[in-house]
Amino acid sequence: MHKKFLVVIVGPTAVGKTEIAIEVAQKIDAEIISADSMQIYRYMDIGTDKPSLEERKRIPHHMIDIVDPDEEFSAVDFQVETKRHIQDIYQRHKIPLLTGGTGFYINSVCYDYTFSQVGKDTALRRQLQNEAQKRGNEYLYEELTRLDPKAAKKIHPNNLRRVIRALEVCLKTGIPFSYYEEKTKKQQSAYDLLMFGLTMPREELYQRINRRVFSMIENGLVDEVQQLLKMGYSKNLNSMQGLGYRQIIDYLDGNVTLEEAIRLIARDTRHYAKRQYTWFLRDKNILWLDISKEGKEKIITNIIRSIEGKMINT
Repeated sequence: MHKKFLVVIVGPTAVGKTEIAIEVAQKIDAEIISADSMQIYRYMDIGTDKPSLEERKRIPHHMIDIVDPDEEFSAVDFQVETKRHIQDIYQRHKIPLLTGGTGFYINSVCYDYTFSQVGKDTALRRQLQNEAQKRGNEYLYEELTRLDPKAAKKIHPNNLRRVIRALEVCLKTGIPFSYYEEKTKKQQSAYDLLMFGLTMPREELYQRINRRVFSMIENGLVDEVQQLLKMGYSKNLNSMQGLGYRQIIDYLDGNVTLEEAIRLIARDTRHYAKRQYTWFLRDKNILWLDISKEGKEKIITNIIRSIEGKMINT
């Protein structure tokens, strides 16, 4: 059966994916699907660095602003919704362009992951969330380390959603979450993949990260977090523990100065970018393009030529 094209642009945070994806999408008549686990949330705009409303008017964007900050949304949900959008885009005779930095989300679509069938236990999940509120995220992470050290090594202590899901599976089934993770199968792709990775020297990327963090503060990140808290969203929600948000909450709680919060956001974003690189480098289907060597315009041209060349030869 003839596979349809799926264009994918990946890379670490702050490398410039959004700008390049929009330019490419305009030239190949594509629609963009965001693969970002934070941009799914409404009211969280500055800290997640969403494309502007003007950019979203230029090119249709999907999987942005689809759930409230207190709603649950899993990789399974992302996979199902994204596949639906891809089919809709094909129906409109356009090309889907998947872009973002959440590697697990991207792989779930590109390689048609099959997930464990252990269902949600709402009562147990609520109990674990209450424990996190009372005793802190670190307590739950230590509990996971005790029950399933292999899973704990792969999950960041501040990723409360994943920690709770892992504990939920361990406690509900008596079987380590890591066992089910290993059974998550990577299938042959249902799509004809054209995958591009954007990169640049580490120091240059770190400078861009620093500039982005200062820009977020100048654009009102503190006000955005205050507004979310006023709207009744708990600081312990997984969304509110996202990068940038938890550090500003610490500042608002009086635990750190604003200067220290800014430093921590930049530091943690650098660490996150490093983890993103590590994840994407494992994928041999990705063609890497160095922005600092080739320049933005040349990279856009090269991506478009690759796509057009593949289409002609298919």
